[in-house]
Parts: sequence; structure tokens; C-alpha cells
Amino acid sequence: MHGNVIVGQSGGPTSVINSSLVGVFKTAKDRGAGKVYGMLHGVKGLLDRQYVDLSEHIKSDLDIDLLKRTPSSFLGSCRFKLPEIKDGKEVYDKIFEILEELDIEAFFYIGGNDSMDTIKKLSDYAILISSDIKFMGVPKTIDNDLACTDHTPGYGSAAKYIAAVTKEIIRDGLVYDYPVISIIEVMGRNAGWLTAATALAAGEDCEGVDLIYLPEVAFDIDKFMNKVKELSQNGRSVVIAVSEGIKTADGKYVFELADHVEFVDAFGHKQLQGTAKFLADRIAAEMKVKTRAIELSSLQRCAAHMTSRVDITEAFQVGGAAVKAAFEGDTGKVVVLDRVSEDPYICTTSTQDVHKIANIEKKVPLEWITQDGTFVSDELVHYITPLIQAELSPMMVDGRPRHLRLMR
Repeated sequence: MHGNVIVGQSGGPTSVINSSLVGVFKTAKDRGAGKVYGMLHGVKGLLDRQYVDLSEHIKSDLDIDLLKRTPSSFLGSCRFKLPEIKDGKEVYDKIFEILEELDIEAFFYIGGNDSMDTIKKLSDYAILISSDIKFMGVPKTIDNDLACTDHTPGYGSAAKYIAAVTKEIIRDGLVYDYPVISIIEVMGRNAGWLTAATALAAGEDCEGVDLIYLPEVAFDIDKFMNKVKELSQNGRSVVIAVSEGIKTADGKYVFELADHVEFVDAFGHKQLQGTAKFLADRIAAEMKVKTRAIELSSLQRCAAHMTSRVDITEAFQVGGAAVKAAFEGDTGKVVVLDRVSEDPYICTTSTQDVHKIANIEKKVPLEWITQDGTFVSDELVHYITPLIQAELSPMMVDGRPRHLRLMR
């Protein structure tokens, strides 16, 4: 392949998404691609003809090392849902017109579930119009909810950060001689992988969290209150982790039990926030104790100072593997990670049909959640632990991390 390629980033950012971008860029150049273009703000920006030649912004090995360590999406992101092909042919015609103008032979999209929907639709349309352009998905999401892959790049670093700050929150609660009940709200709409990472706080030096509630199991507010009262009977502090997306048995988000302003994105997702505050307020009112509602919010997405070396390495590998697959003729595929060994931990890459992944959520298996729905199993802890191993320190300048910034 001697033509040009284009790469974009979509959805929520992570601390290692740019390592995948570097994987695409470096591998494409090493394999003889002409120009490597970067879409600005994903496919939405592409429709507005917003793109850059990445060689003008990544000029040295130092730039590559800096970019790998730079959190968030270097090219910018979007949450843009392509219409169904039958409803928006003109949108697809415009995208392919732009790709042909740029002499694009391969299109790479780094993202999560909704981003793979984009790859699915574009690769399907390419077949309809007999286009030779290859379309490949590069997995990325801290949510870890993509099907057909052992885990997703971005998750390991987010889990590492969550485990670390959970330990620190627990330590903080031990300061006073009166009980404090802390509710940690962790991201996770329908899948509890991130919240499960709070279980990694436990160890020789830490008792760990007391309760963990995931969205895979219906939440019962009365049982929750009884459990909290039972744990706090002896006057000790209690730390509880909850997924932002926990729901009651009738399908209502717990945060909806309180007054809130509702925001819905282009994919129909409600903005979830306020679960911890609602529960903390309920506990304070009923039990007359000090409570704290702690939302990790966007802090858990781009904590590059807590990057897992395993995670950032695998993020680079999936980017390179996507290029290799496209250059060998694959299209309509997503690179996935296959765990082939536990001890030592070894993961390899392969590809899966995008139709098996797009719009399908992988949830925490129920057998990895305790029967009463208030904690997770040792098997889940063992699954996560290899993904948070080792560190890749930021490049520090004047006491602060240095990042690569897209200058236009």
C-alpha cells in the first residue's frame, strides 16, 4: 500500500488513546504509506474537511514518546452518530468523496462501542459502492465493555487510578475518631468494570472498600440502607463504591430518584451523575452521620500520571495491528486482545468482524458478582490485576508533566 491513510479518535478520552494513534502513525509510515492524515474531531470533523497531515505535527522520536504519554485525544473527539445508510446516503457520499480526494486507502477509527458503529456503517457502504478503501476499528474505552476482546486499552490505566485513589480515600476516612460514610461514584453506565476496580484497593496495608454495587444487579435502596446500618453499628467508617448507572428493579437510575437536569447525547445516552450524592444524603438524613459523596468523574479517564505500562504498550500494539491487517487486505474488522496466558500474563492481537462488536455491550459476568450483589469475586480481581502492572512515568519539565499539543 503506497497511498494515504487517515485516522480519527472518537468518544470519551483515555490516558493511552494517543499511544494507539502513535501505533497507527508509526506502523503506517514504516510500511510505506504516503501521508497519514488525522481527522480533527472524528468523522464529524471529517465531514467539515477538518484534518491535518500528522507528519507536520509528529516530527521526531521525542514527539512520539511525548504523544504516547499525552492523555486525552490529540486529534480531538466527537460523539457523532452516522445515520442509517438508507436514511442518509448523502452523508456517506460526502465522506467517500473526501476520502477519494485525499487518496485514502485505509481508514482507522480509535474508539469504543459507538465508534465501532461508525466503522460498521462505513465498511458496509464501501461494499455497496465497490470501494477499495479498508476500514478498521482500533479499540479504546475505559468502560471495558467491547465484545469479543479480553479487555480494552484504556481500562487498565483507569482501573489503576481508581484502585489507588480508593486506597487514599479509605486512608483519609481513618483520620477522625468519629465515623464517616463515604460513597465513591465511578463511571459505568451499564457495565461495572470500572467500579469493580475499587476491589483492588484491598491488601496487606488496606482493608479495602466495604461494599461494591454494579449496574449488572438491580439496586434495592432498602437493602442498601440496612447493610450500611449493619456495617456502621460499631461506630467505624464505611467506604462504598457504586457505579453511576446502578438501577432499581423497575429500571430507574438511582440518580433519577433525586431532582436533576437531564441531558441526552447523540447516541441517546443520559448523562449520569448524582448517584453518590443521593445515597449520601439519604444516609445522612436517616442515620444522622457524616457522609461524603465523591464523584471520580472525568478524573478517572485521563490520569496519565497513573498510566499502566501494560495498558500503554497494548494500546500501541492494537494501533499497529490495525494497520498491518488493513495493509494485508482486511476491512470491516476490529483489532481485539486475546489473553493466552495468565502466569506469565501474555496477550496477543487478532481481528474480529465489526458486526460482532458494534452496539454490543460486554457486561461483568454475574458469576463474578457475589450472590447478594454487594461485592465482586476473587476471579474478577485476578482478571483485572495484570492490566494495571508497571508504570510509565510522564516526562517532567519544571515539576509538571509535559504533553504534546496539536498546534494549528
